[in-house]
Amino acid sequence: MFPAAKILEVDLSKKTININVIPGEIYQKYPGGSALGMYLLLNNTKATIDPLSAENVLIFAVSPFTGYPISGQSRMTVTAKSPLTGTAGDSQVGGDIPVHIKSNGYDAIMIKGKANTPVYLYINKEDVQIREAGHLWGKITGEAEKEIRKELNENHLEMSVIGPAGENMVLYASIIHQQTRANGRNGMGAVMGSKKLKAIVVKQQKTSLPYNLSALKTLTVDVKKRIEKNPVIVDLAVNGTAGVTDFHLQEGFLPTENWKSGYLEGGERIKGTTMTKTILKGTDTCYGCAIRCKRVVEIEGKVSPEYGGPEYETVSTFGSYCKVTNLEDIALANQLCNMYGLDTISCGATIAFAMECYEAGLLNEELTKGIELKFGNGKVFEKIIPKIAMREESIGVLLADGSARAAEKIGNGAEKFVITVKKQEMPAHMPQMKPNLAINYAVNPFGADHQSSEHDPALMAPEDSQDWLWVNKLASFKPVKSYGVLDENKAKFAWETQKFYAMLDSLSLCQFVWGPAWQLYGPDELINFIKYSLDWDTTIEELQEIGERRINMMRYFNALAGFTRKEDKLPERIFEAIPDGPNAGTKISKEEFEHALDKYYEFAGWDINSGNPHVETLNKLGLDWLTNLS
Repeated sequence: MFPAAKILEVDLSKKTININVIPGEIYQKYPGGSALGMYLLLNNTKATIDPLSAENVLIFAVSPFTGYPISGQSRMTVTAKSPLTGTAGDSQVGGDIPVHIKSNGYDAIMIKGKANTPVYLYINKEDVQIREAGHLWGKITGEAEKEIRKELNENHLEMSVIGPAGENMVLYASIIHQQTRANGRNGMGAVMGSKKLKAIVVKQQKTSLPYNLSALKTLTVDVKKRIEKNPVIVDLAVNGTAGVTDFHLQEGFLPTENWKSGYLEGGERIKGTTMTKTILKGTDTCYGCAIRCKRVVEIEGKVSPEYGGPEYETVSTFGSYCKVTNLEDIALANQLCNMYGLDTISCGATIAFAMECYEAGLLNEELTKGIELKFGNGKVFEKIIPKIAMREESIGVLLADGSARAAEKIGNGAEKFVITVKKQEMPAHMPQMKPNLAINYAVNPFGADHQSSEHDPALMAPEDSQDWLWVNKLASFKPVKSYGVLDENKAKFAWETQKFYAMLDSLSLCQFVWGPAWQLYGPDELINFIKYSLDWDTTIEELQEIGERRINMMRYFNALAGFTRKEDKLPERIFEAIPDGPNAGTKISKEEFEHALDKYYEFAGWDINSGNPHVETLNKLGLDWLTNLS
């Protein structure tokens, strides 16, 4: 029998704390993470509300698998209506807090309403307190965390904290955990700030054991060998996600100068391997994970190891997007974002947009107060990031709402420099190299996201390789031998792998460990893990349906909010050929893109004209209850 879900419901307006239970037969359809978050969002708010109003709900959800002794199980999704995109918002984080939300007995925490004055939430099993936080308001994340530990006289705590950016409702504010990990995308920190909730604090507890621990150990006993025989995982352990920089730079697909190019001159100075050889101090990991992909960097007198180190996306957005080749400037930008609570992707990309506007004469030094927002000038990060977080001065106010809204205010053609989908800044994987992402960036319910489907190189793997075999557990795909191919095969690949990744985000499992291609464990091991953990006999088809259900819930929420196919579009710059570098001339065409988009909607069971789910599709997935919402 599938376990029931225990939901901690806190209403900050009414100052009430309740526990609700979702029966196992329902929880099995929405088994944690993103799916559970969407189920609760749809049942507790309207899609048309103001995301920064008290009517929005903020949900922190884990899964039945969180805390079991295996790599890649400590993940948490935060869900709310996004203030950045206006869509269903969704953001994942790792670290230790997911495990200890679960070890306290909760599958999700749902925050309703809005406090009159700043508060934080303290959880020690049944002892749940709404505590005053006026003395914490205005503090950066690290300072707030230290003050809370001192106040509670307790070190065995895990917490999710917002910084000044969340308090000031910067639309891409993040929620920070362990000072190094972020629920970064979709502005979940702004929603938390709108509720005057500074932190969620949980006391560490003893974790529970799986259904069959001895069987589960058969998956973990050889983990060291699994890592050693997989070169991608080895590189992830040695160089972190920043190692991707090396490959994209070599191939000429590293988004540069606000996406005008794919090649960064001097880019070798910001490669992941360069970071490892120079400023890397150590590595960190999420609860129970053997890979240790988190970077810890230190630059004496400038960057502290307590704020971790930059990921690939951060290296790109503050590096190549801005044509900055000084690794120290990038590491400092990463630290400032973690201190103030800002999404590094949207923040770096918004600054790159501002740099192009500045160089085009659309912004001037009167507005920037003397800050020279020129490409290559990484010294501006130290000045501009705090201004954005504090909504300070004209330039901080302008950029705090993201590049799309800033362009609307600037006018004079500034919209040409905006690289967003649904007003969310694009991550650093180029569709010219990975055309599957052209589809996924466009259709993804909350805007462009690089972790919502598998990437195209999986289709370029040898057909007798583990990567190819695992991906083809999901569906039958055709191999691809070159970059830039966008066709029906890619549309099918986008849809099938998007369902798989949506399922992982619902089971709260790490894509680096449990993904369908190069990762530590593949789909076969996933089936076994689920059996050993819960005695749940499932199939890939049933798991894919969980992902499909989650995607359709998000898409239907967006439809209620007024979104249609017209929002499933890419910036014009994405259809331009790569102008220089090793793969100069590589491009995708609009015609190919629109054809693939049609095919994607067909695979998904959505209306080609509106881009929204057919009623028959919802009924097939057991989502007929959605049609009663308004």
